[in-house]
Amino acid sequence: MDSERKRYGSFYETLQEMKKNKSLYYMMAPFMILFLFFTVIPVIAGMYLSFTYYNIIQPPKFIGWSNYIRLFLDDDVFLIAVKNTFKFALITGPLSYFACLIFAWLINELKPRTRALATLLFYAPSLSGSVYFIWQYIFSPDMYGLMNGFLMRLGIIKEPNLWLSDPNLNLTVIMIIQLWMSLGTSFLTFIAGLQNVDIALKESGAIDGIRNRWQELWYIILPSIKPQLILGAVLQVVNSFAVSDICAQLAGFPSPLYSAHTIVLHMVDYGSIRYEMGYASAIAVILFFTTIIINQIIRKLIKPE
Repeated sequence: MDSERKRYGSFYETLQEMKKNKSLYYMMAPFMILFLFFTVIPVIAGMYLSFTYYNIIQPPKFIGWSNYIRLFLDDDVFLIAVKNTFKFALITGPLSYFACLIFAWLINELKPRTRALATLLFYAPSLSGSVYFIWQYIFSPDMYGLMNGFLMRLGIIKEPNLWLSDPNLNLTVIMIIQLWMSLGTSFLTFIAGLQNVDIALKESGAIDGIRNRWQELWYIILPSIKPQLILGAVLQVVNSFAVSDICAQLAGFPSPLYSAHTIVLHMVDYGSIRYEMGYASAIAVILFFTTIIINQIIRKLIKPE
């Protein structure tokens, strides 16, 4: 009995700890139940379906690794979607992240009332960015479009550009719009972190030789808001990998030559239109593990304490 208790000592200690703090577990129970039913179980079900052929009407038929082999060896459109998605993640993600940090730092230095107004104005793109007809008017393909008219009046272009239907232009235009739309959430996270930086640290830094605001930002503020930096980075990366609606609304679905096709759109194509749920699940699993790997890389780069 003693050897068994010694062998499973950590397990018994965990049980004792859970009994001691059972009130806390009761409080967490509603969230954990919802998390189990709406996150854990769907992920496990999706992983299982990724190894099957499933068209909703017939029961799932186990086919092993066929979906994954088809995905990487026979599906050229998927490779285009991967390339476009990584372009979004590697360009809009970091640019938006550092822009949010710099603007949050600058706005945090303002007086409270001015800061509240500036915060609202800066967060506005996240609220209004999904009004896609505004972007369709700005980048309309005729001379009456706002961008074409402006550039033609300046003499920069002679003929209207097909901003959203030209395969060589539409992805760049959509990335600029996505960059503008993604400035809000991480910005609020950084503002919240900056508000909680201890003033005593800044005063101690000034005594120890901090000479300007950039040194204060690097040596005091950034180490103090590391949790917010990690959360902001994860949010930016996840949002970049989940880009879909803006591409479908502005460039069409599918876009010309799949020039603005992303992984999520590819999953929607096979899941909601072709009803190949097993194949769509394989795409979802690839996206799931990709975001986990990127998340771990971010955590190692920022090194939370």
